[in-house]
Amino acid sequence: MVDAILSPILEQLTSMAVEEAKEQVRLVTGVGKEVKKLTSSLRVIEAVLHDAEKRQVKEETVRLWLDQLRDACYDMEDVLGEWNTARLKLQIDGVDDHENDALVPKKKVCSFFPTASCFACKPLVLRRDIALKIKEINETLDDIAKQKDMFGFVVNVTNERADQRVPSISSIDESEIFGREKEKNELVDRLLCEGSKEQKGPCIISLVGMGGIGKTTLAQFAYNNGDVERNFEKRTWVCVSEPFDEFRIARAIIESLTPGSAKDLVEFQSLMQHIEECVAGKKFLLVLDDVWNEDYYKWEPFYKCLKNSLHESKILITTRKETVARIMGSTHVISVNVLSEMECWSVFQSLAISGKTIGKRENLEKIGREIVKKCKGLPLAAKTIASLLRSKNTEKEWQNILENEIWELEAIEKGLLAPLLLSYNELPSKVKRCFSYCAVFPKDYGIRKHKLIELWMAQGYLSEKGAKEMEDIGEEYFNILASRSFFQDFNKYDDGEIYKCKMHDIVHDFAQYLCSNECLAVEIHSGEELAISSFVEKKILHLLLTLRRGASVPISIWGNVTGLRGLRSLLVKSDEYSWSSEVLPQLFEKLTCLRALELQVRESWPRNNLIKEIPTNIEKLLHLKYLNLKGQKKIEKLPETLCELYNLERLNVDDCQNLRELPRGIGKLRKLMYLHNEDTGCLRYLPAGIGELIRLRRVREFVVGGGYDRACSLGSLQKLNFLQQCGIRGLGGVSDAGEAARAELEKKKYLVELGLHFDHLRDGDEDQAGRRENEEDEDERLLEALGPPPNLKKLVIDEYRGRRNVVPKNWITSLTNLRVLYLSWWRNCEHLPPLGKLPSLESLHIEGMKSVKRVGNEFLGVESDTDGSSVIAFPKLKQLAFSLMKELEELDFETAIKGEIIIMPRLSSLEIWSCRKLKALPDHLLQKTALQALKIWGGCHILEECYREETGEDWPKIRHIPDIEIE
Repeated sequence: MVDAILSPILEQLTSMAVEEAKEQVRLVTGVGKEVKKLTSSLRVIEAVLHDAEKRQVKEETVRLWLDQLRDACYDMEDVLGEWNTARLKLQIDGVDDHENDALVPKKKVCSFFPTASCFACKPLVLRRDIALKIKEINETLDDIAKQKDMFGFVVNVTNERADQRVPSISSIDESEIFGREKEKNELVDRLLCEGSKEQKGPCIISLVGMGGIGKTTLAQFAYNNGDVERNFEKRTWVCVSEPFDEFRIARAIIESLTPGSAKDLVEFQSLMQHIEECVAGKKFLLVLDDVWNEDYYKWEPFYKCLKNSLHESKILITTRKETVARIMGSTHVISVNVLSEMECWSVFQSLAISGKTIGKRENLEKIGREIVKKCKGLPLAAKTIASLLRSKNTEKEWQNILENEIWELEAIEKGLLAPLLLSYNELPSKVKRCFSYCAVFPKDYGIRKHKLIELWMAQGYLSEKGAKEMEDIGEEYFNILASRSFFQDFNKYDDGEIYKCKMHDIVHDFAQYLCSNECLAVEIHSGEELAISSFVEKKILHLLLTLRRGASVPISIWGNVTGLRGLRSLLVKSDEYSWSSEVLPQLFEKLTCLRALELQVRESWPRNNLIKEIPTNIEKLLHLKYLNLKGQKKIEKLPETLCELYNLERLNVDDCQNLRELPRGIGKLRKLMYLHNEDTGCLRYLPAGIGELIRLRRVREFVVGGGYDRACSLGSLQKLNFLQQCGIRGLGGVSDAGEAARAELEKKKYLVELGLHFDHLRDGDEDQAGRRENEEDEDERLLEALGPPPNLKKLVIDEYRGRRNVVPKNWITSLTNLRVLYLSWWRNCEHLPPLGKLPSLESLHIEGMKSVKRVGNEFLGVESDTDGSSVIAFPKLKQLAFSLMKELEELDFETAIKGEIIIMPRLSSLEIWSCRKLKALPDHLLQKTALQALKIWGGCHILEECYREETGEDWPKIRHIPDIEIE
């Protein structure tokens, strides 16, 4: 993995030297030589890295040598970050701002006169500091380069591996359970048997076998078996893992039995009592997956509180140790053994062979069967190596895998290191680093894909390639890892896109092994204090810290623990942690290497002890790229010093409901790409400097503050041509259509999601503050001036007050790519616009149009005379919803128009909510479309009576629809 760190450093050294020459700035004398020497040393070391990475698994001395090199590379990254920030600071602040200067023009020299030295010599201090650091790293690299000669590494003559590209896929499905018929039948029978009435407490069954053998898969099969599901009143699944965390396990059981009730329970005794009450007299199934605990006294409280359940209740345990099964009082132990060679082959060929042509299959099958023998019957091993070979099509490539010496290794878990390492070694170097970062999450953690990609970006693992965005590259890397079976248990959207996944425990162990335990996840419970011993003699780079209500973190830990000084990720998730005024200043003072800082509050918990203000010394975090303050409701403003974070790329203040203003100097954050500011109702405007942030990709709420000093205007959008998502708030207070035209929305070709909110954001009575004369006409002119972006896919327009034409023609004719449309709370709208003309529209939501009484042909956008030709209205519409339309009486599209008219041929979902006067639904929507789901609810009394199951007058018209929900 070191090559993934070293290669970008070399690229950066080269590019920075070129940029410095172009900008005509220089460092103090001698640094140029040091940089050349540094580059030369790194090139020499890079040439042997491939061999070193292979040998580190078998040779501890090589591994230690690579650890030294890794540390030196991290130090070099920090120094280059300082250097780059200094140059950026010079560009932004200008040469004449002496206090902020970091670099000076070539001709500027240090004066011997005291009056000049006050400002002319100050920049040299920072440059000398950088120079000294580079010199120290050079000395370290000299020693490392000398040591490498002791190992006799083979020089890698080509860099082909570093640039190798693995084909990516959008998703990966779990393989079927091959074989295991005996175990499946035995397990289901045990779960269904009645048990002895004399037995006190639930019967305990254990699945025992080595890691990667398929215990969890087997347990999932039984848990989801139809007969098993019907046999129990309650079913609960808890992943236990190591360590055995009584609080977490208890909360997980309670949340499954009675969702939302665990948040008010703090003491362990109250948790146990609640579980006891929940299961009393009930027949339940509890699955405890991946149990390691051999201390009976930790398990005893759980068993006691579960005794009041019916005697037919069952507890199913999966564990690698038979001693654990016995200690927990198992009455039945089912051994899960290795697969037969034939079963293992079935797992392998389903991934590696299927999809290849018949000719290739025959040539590869012989080699494949030899590889399967080396998997030793482990399904995870077979699946991992098969995922690797799926993209390899030649006999030579398969033969190389078969003959690789890595098969001789035994570590982590018998038989599993080899296939994991083989698959890992074939990854592009940049993807290797992304994989090892996943070790920061605890075992069995639900990893959200987009969050993971954001954190990769913060660490600098993703770099733009031409027109490709970093997020797109992160998506590619994620799919590569998914295709190699490094991820599993995928959650997907309806379109098949993965949004959440997990890592197998063995894969997690492997990631920890690769990153030399640089990643750590710690959870602290009520009444506990974060132990300093957790970090002694460790060099933690990435820390995920979960603080439960009443947990404690000593202030001294941020300043006194050497193992935390180099932290690059600090991800704090808290229920209700008391952020005293001393904690954050200490943290910011010491953890100056941070790239990602998250101080997030979980939404479901009370928020009595939230952060009240962000200390001004946040400017110390000069490397910071990712700052997440989501849910910190007590913060009212952010300090101006936050604008000294020149590397900041993502700022998240979602749900900071009392946040009133952002720093005025926000225009200095030239690298900012993402501003998350949803649910910030007190934020009345954005500073004018926002218009200088030309790298912005997303602004959740672009708040235009008419009447506020130093507030941005619509024209501030003019330069933001890379915007992809933007919601514009405060349009109800804008009266200058010329200002709207200056926003040049029609030129923003990357903008795919847009919200236009015609609301008022002035303080005071909304009906008086910020009101405009002739606001109906103003809104119409404003919308027309805001020309539609050419590639828009999602559009939201709310609180619009226009009347004539409702929506300007230039919008309807231009939105050819629009797929999702939300229209809500249009005060003066009596007739809906001709939305049937939108050729790509798939989802349409109409809400709160209180003046609309009838929806008719004008909605279809079809003229009365079609010259006998065929017309399709809403050709791609799949989802249609009308809600809170309290005056709507008719929803009727006439068919007596000349020519053939096809209406909504692909409609699959129709939802009507709170339309109390609506009398009927068009027959052709119910009977001549592809309707699969119909939902009527929220007080639609006439419709509810009309379509009531069996008894309703029009029930026969809808009875064929598969999914009907009528309140």
